[in-house]
Amino acid sequence: MDSNPSPHSMPFNKPSRREFLYAGLAGSLGLTLGDLLKLRAAEAEAAAPLVAKADSLIHIFLPGGAAAQEMWDPKPLAPSEYRGPLGTVDTVIPGVKFSQYLKNTAKIADKLTVVRSMTHGEAAHERGTHNMFTGYRPSPALAYPSIGSVVSHELGSRKQLPAYVCVPNVPNEFAGTGYLSTAFGPFALGSEPSSDAFKVRDLSLPTTVSPERFDRRRSILDTVDSHFRYLEQSDALRAMDSFYEAAYAMISSPSAREAFNLAAEPAKVRDTYGRHIAGQRMLMARRLVESGVRVVSVTFGGWDHHTSIARAIETNATPFDQAFAALIADLDQRGMLERTMVMVSSEFGRTPKINKDAGRDHWPRVFSVAFAGGGFKRGLIYGSSDATGAEPDSNPLSVENMSATVFNQLGINPEKHLIAPGGRPAAIVKDGTVVSDLLV
Repeated sequence: MDSNPSPHSMPFNKPSRREFLYAGLAGSLGLTLGDLLKLRAAEAEAAAPLVAKADSLIHIFLPGGAAAQEMWDPKPLAPSEYRGPLGTVDTVIPGVKFSQYLKNTAKIADKLTVVRSMTHGEAAHERGTHNMFTGYRPSPALAYPSIGSVVSHELGSRKQLPAYVCVPNVPNEFAGTGYLSTAFGPFALGSEPSSDAFKVRDLSLPTTVSPERFDRRRSILDTVDSHFRYLEQSDALRAMDSFYEAAYAMISSPSAREAFNLAAEPAKVRDTYGRHIAGQRMLMARRLVESGVRVVSVTFGGWDHHTSIARAIETNATPFDQAFAALIADLDQRGMLERTMVMVSSEFGRTPKINKDAGRDHWPRVFSVAFAGGGFKRGLIYGSSDATGAEPDSNPLSVENMSATVFNQLGINPEKHLIAPGGRPAAIVKDGTVVSDLLV
């Protein structure tokens, strides 16, 4: 038997639409067939599934730009105009200090990875926020999806719960779906968990609607939906259908509704987290990931401290410290921390020098982020800033590398390409490298 069949005897596989798109892209860029095959091979490798080290992500975002000097990276030996007005506290890691208002977090520092060398080049609030939510620098040509929406797209939902939830509301325009379908957008609570009147918006049936009536309405709506889907196969209709399906699943599932029932938590647990905004939002985040939500985005405080930073940090950091330390300890005690990644970030840092108004201004060149669980090392201080907190002194961490590492731990290959408008491929993370030194 001929081991080298002629081309005429070989089966013909009709090229896919994507292959035609790639061929056109290759021609327009002057790529050879060999280049195109290498591109396809790289895409196939990037699309291969990874072993997830984390089942879920809690992203705690501190909007406004939290000062590393008054949080994770104090400068007690710097001149007073750089050191700032606050003292420090010793952590359980020998020789490592945090700000005086992170006294509870200092006690669980051996469960954290603190990066003191985060860096990017965007000093405007919107652009810095875009970086930290999407892993991309802003571009006028393309709206990039948030980390949460990419996870929703790639991994889908579990246990009749949304894949991606924002607590309490969608915090900014960059927390959304970007070029992805709106079906992968976040579900927002729409209400404040710390309020005595807390109730998740649209999660319960109105008292005037019985379960039987609810089922009839759904049947009628399904009929109408199928008719419109036949007439117009648009993203908006498909996304609306997905949202309706998710809403029906949550409303009709007692276990899904129970995930949002903060009142079911013992009073002692609620007190440990703190009966304030930070505490109850983070407790809600723990309930949600415990129930099956993949990504919970928690926003807390206002950290744009151009004036009177000492008083402002006390107001914000004190409840944050109680809630965050409780969250990490709680996850650890429940055996959840190993498979739950927690990330604390902000849009940028603050200037090395205290300004004339006793505050600090915007400074993206170096700042701090913190991680716990999900395969990150415990008790690690990664990288450093220089003596005055002006520049990275060692191991600078870029937004791209941070994002690639986060996706990698969730089992998503950051090099995989998604399809952006016009059929063009867009990498989940462009030019990002997984930072193995951060990981177990």
